[in-house]
Amino acid sequence: MSATTDAKEQIAAALASIAEEVPALAPLKLVFAVVLRGRGDVQQFRVELPDRKITKEVATDARVTVEMPRAFFNVMISEGARVADWREAFHYGQAKATGVPQLLKLIERVVDMHEERSRLRRAKQH
Repeated sequence: MSATTDAKEQIAAALASIAEEVPALAPLKLVFAVVLRGRGDVQQFRVELPDRKITKEVATDARVTVEMPRAFFNVMISEGARVADWREAFHYGQAKATGVPQLLKLIERVVDMHEERSRLRRAKQH
């Protein structure tokens, strides 16, 4: 299996996990770029939602760009990162998202609402 195929499958797995955890993000129509930086190598992928179509190309029509080191991405995927883990990665700068501010705020707001509902559900169970 080539590294590109592997990266595409890893991106698809991350998207599936996020969509499963935060179903409100699943129907989001968005084209974004994933940039994985390795040792002297940069892999760029174009991701189209909601179809989850992933191609290895420069996403000239991307409205959001997500960048991170390839090694960090591999660790996140291998450990089955949850949305809270991704949020922490963005907060501490291991991953970076740039693009249309309204879209970034929308995604953050949807995730915030999901996490708040999760906290309320856990509180009711005790």
